[in-house]
Amino acid sequence: MKLNNLGEVHTNIARPDAADVARLAQFGVATIHEAMGRVGLLRPYIRPAYTGAKLCGPAVTVLLQPGDNWMFHVAAEQVQPGDVIVAGCTTESEDGFFGELLATSLTARGCQGLVIDGGVRDVADLEKMDFPVFSRAINSKGTVKATLGSVNIPVVVANALVNPGDVVVADVDGVVVVPRALVGAVADASQEREDREEAKRAQFRAGVLGLDIYGMREPLASAGLEYVED
Repeated sequence: MKLNNLGEVHTNIARPDAADVARLAQFGVATIHEAMGRVGLLRPYIRPAYTGAKLCGPAVTVLLQPGDNWMFHVAAEQVQPGDVIVAGCTTESEDGFFGELLATSLTARGCQGLVIDGGVRDVADLEKMDFPVFSRAINSKGTVKATLGSVNIPVVVANALVNPGDVVVADVDGVVVVPRALVGAVADASQEREDREEAKRAQFRAGVLGLDIYGMREPLASAGLEYVED
């Protein structure tokens, strides 16, 4: 009898509607996070490995063991075009789990990129390939292939729970996870927020102050703010 879910590969995961994922991909992480009720962010130490990296796609999740990248090779078989690999680890590890060879393999499977709470290497090659990677660290230290993890189970990545099929969006502002069942609704809410912000943007361009756009003057006065002429 197994006492945990290590050594499991779940081969049939539900993915959201591709059209909803495409709509969500139009928006930045900050917009999606706000539209979803200010939830879903990974910790801000997860950063793009190179300037300009961004991604959006359903998650194929990977649970790694420290210093061991065996499960990436297992996960590659489960990737469908448009997917993103999202990898957590059983404990903190900044070893270089992922590099150009694995990126080449995943690109051939149609993978859209990687988010990993661990280290990566071969960054110059990843940038040349335009394979987006968001990671905890950049580290040349190699890994082994010796200990089982799992593929397509719920994983905690940088303090965020990611289920297989959830949509992960990443850009220079960070990484946000959208639960699979909410992708369409969050895309709608993100568009509404974008429309509201565009209206405010036009007012700001015209010189209107945020004090007036947001109706701040009265609550500021009620809070005791005073203007003093010296």
